[in-house]
Amino acid sequence: MSAYEISSETLAIIPIENFCSKVIEKDNTIIVSKTPMQIIEDSCSYFGSSYFGRAKGTKKLIGVSHKAPVIIEESKEIIFFPTRSPRLYECCWVSLKNIDKYKKQASNSLVFFNNGHSLELDMSYGSLDNQILRATRLESVLRARKNI
Repeated sequence: MSAYEISSETLAIIPIENFCSKVIEKDNTIIVSKTPMQIIEDSCSYFGSSYFGRAKGTKKLIGVSHKAPVIIEESKEIIFFPTRSPRLYECCWVSLKNIDKYKKQASNSLVFFNNGHSLELDMSYGSLDNQILRATRLESVLRARKNI
């Protein structure tokens, strides 16, 4: 598949070889001929903004500019966060809304999604916890502004 738009069904986007991505959805796994960053950028554009516009919005709303979570789509509160610097090819993107819980696993972390799927991420528990807290703060500010 050469095109993909993130939806509320999307759980995570994982880089694989040859600049392709494995997109994990609630009931499906899709191989897309784009990097995770290209999918994030395309999805931001699809919903009316650029990735850089979304990242700039995150900085304005919660003051975070490095490894910043981004709002992909406001009305459905679709927020994704990166597992490492988005400039790195190894960076995965994870949906905040679909996480049920997460825990430490040896030197990595394990994320459990609300549909029963789990995903091991190559990042420390502390780093994952920080990314989830940042994304949750962004979600909270978004909700507060929508309710004004």
